[in-house]
Amino acid sequence: MTRIILIGAGSYAFGYATFRDLFHARDALRGSTITLVDINPDTLAMMTRFAERLNTEAGNPYHIESTTDRRAALIGAEFVIISVAVKRNELWRHDFHIPLKHGVKQVLGENGGPGGLFHAMRNIPILLDIARDIEAISPNAFVINFTNPEGRLCQALNRYTNLRFVGLCHGIDMMRRVVSLTIGIPSDEIDPLAGGLNHFSWVLSLRHRDTSEDLYPSFREGIHARAETIEAEFGHTLRLSRYLMDQFGYWPLPSDDHVGEYIGYAWEFCGLEGYPFDRIDRESAEFREQIVRWTSGQDGVAALIDGGSGERAIPIIVGMLQNTHQYEISVNIPNQGFITNLPDGAIVEVPAVVDANGIHGVSIGALPEPIAALARTQVSIIDRVVEAGVHGDHHAALQALLLDPVVNSAQQAEVILAELLEVHRPYLPQFQK
Repeated sequence: MTRIILIGAGSYAFGYATFRDLFHARDALRGSTITLVDINPDTLAMMTRFAERLNTEAGNPYHIESTTDRRAALIGAEFVIISVAVKRNELWRHDFHIPLKHGVKQVLGENGGPGGLFHAMRNIPILLDIARDIEAISPNAFVINFTNPEGRLCQALNRYTNLRFVGLCHGIDMMRRVVSLTIGIPSDEIDPLAGGLNHFSWVLSLRHRDTSEDLYPSFREGIHARAETIEAEFGHTLRLSRYLMDQFGYWPLPSDDHVGEYIGYAWEFCGLEGYPFDRIDRESAEFREQIVRWTSGQDGVAALIDGGSGERAIPIIVGMLQNTHQYEISVNIPNQGFITNLPDGAIVEVPAVVDANGIHGVSIGALPEPIAALARTQVSIIDRVVEAGVHGDHHAALQALLLDPVVNSAQQAEVILAELLEVHRPYLPQFQK
């Protein structure tokens, strides 16, 4: 019987996925208190009603609470799961279109490039405010972060707090789906060894879970022979990933648009259409209506409580409580020699083992040197982004842009920085000091 706090629970996607996982794990966590926290009382109320409907359907395994008072919620917290953002799509549009107007060919603008800089600088103060409350109220709580840009925000936690934490991302499951579509093996039978940075990780080996058969040869052949069919089924272009595998020897993950945020020439393969904001906004509105139907009883919810979402936060919590020593194929944690040719203290994405003492990274040795060189550039950029995001350091923000491979002009960097600082002024209090 533990106390789990969900900060950002008013988010339809985050709340929905986490609720599914909680009720799938109801036997292991029965009797626990689940506290939903959000600053928006309306969405919080709706998601609380949704959670209560699921709880009733599952036989009331949990005590469900909700509040807009984060500090009150954190009293006695053992696990805190965080997924927060400020006007995510509305502000992201500026992050993408303003740099594009000035000639920056960033393919997504969420986690890398000028867009990733400003996305991080908006979210770092919010995450650190939450972290300081946790340190003051429940300093032994274990923090699980889903907020992007994952590597940048986790580095802020690492550098400016004493909390135990992990960053989670389902990118490796996107890669396993590509492999599954390519070679016809179920995703859960595919056992990858991957390492690098979040959204910029590389599959170093690819084996069958049960037989240890090397799947790389059939994958390499199939991903080229059936490229268009696989892309159509996956729903994303894979041209950049195929090119990088051919040139660097290993498949990058999770997808072209995310990997391409760190590659200056990615636009040649991915185009410059960017994120489909209008479609996603429509789908979000439709999903909200679906949650209303579930909550009202118009649609049944039995299927939601019998299968997990695939996210790993709740299985990791169960693993820590039950001391399972379970293997996790991908977590984001500070490097402690897990990747020997990336700096210690950098946030790396590696496999790990979970037990009662927390999450312990698994050493994967050295990345191939050309890949490590690409990653080290991003580690240096992350350092500058974190300092800019924490201190409102204009110089550090400009350095982050001048280091970034998608920025090709000093004048371009300075103009973009000035314009985005002005556009996002209400959301960057650290720059107003």
